Amino acid sequence: MSTTTTPVETHSLTVPGATLAYDVRRRGESAEPPLFLIGSPMGAAGFPTLAGYFPDRTIVTYDPRGAERSVKDDVTSPVDPEKHGDDISAIVDAVGEGPVDVFASSGGAVNALALVASHPGKVRTLVAHEPPLAALLPEGEAARDACRAVAETYQQKGFGHGMAQFIALISHEGPIPPDFADLPYPAPGDMGMPEEDDGSRDDPLLGQNMVTCTLFEPDLDALRASPTRIIVAAGDKSGNTLARRS
Repeated sequence: MSTTTTPVETHSLTVPGATLAYDVRRRGESAEPPLFLIGSPMGAAGFPTLAGYFPDRTIVTYDPRGAERSVKDDVTSPVDPEKHGDDISAIVDAVGEGPVDVFASSGGAVNALALVASHPGKVRTLVAHEPPLAALLPEGEAARDACRAVAETYQQKGFGHGMAQFIALISHEGPIPPDFADLPYPAPGDMGMPEEDDGSRDDPLLGQNMVTCTLFEPDLDALRASPTRIIVAAGDKSGNTLARRS
């Protein structure tokens, strides 16, 4: 891994309904296109270490709308993967060196699939790491209901309870049971999270992306027809969890 500190250029881009923050680390004279490292709702702050493994590439990271430095006009409204895909496409255009390569993880992988389907030609290679596409699992209806249950718990009881149930869901090994919503989940306090509800409902994960991300169904025909090389990846230590199975 490179130990050289690369200057980070921070930019702001206005798109319909939001202002996006993105960072560019320009490196050398490589003929390779920029490499986008994206998550959702995790933003640019999650990728500096990974970026260090590509000393010869220009690296682009960003904060999805409603997360970290990127703000949106309606702070509590859900954001669907197609909208995230449009945002990423706008940043590709702003960087101006496309088509680009993309490594996308978790919700970012879902958004990247939407990007490739809706904006053909913008991405050369996509590595989609564990997109949590509950709707595509064999027990799709039970998985969808479980994701909805997490969002409902957040709306009814607040962040601590919503996050505790979310962790129980993403840690579950094997098929999601149809009665997941009725199963006990760890006490928020036992997991270092607040028991009390502070009344806010603008959490980027639980309030804005939980349902729209996990219930998204990619346009498989458009993905197959795309010129993008798509590699779906999973961690070898991810067990039999929802995201790994997706």
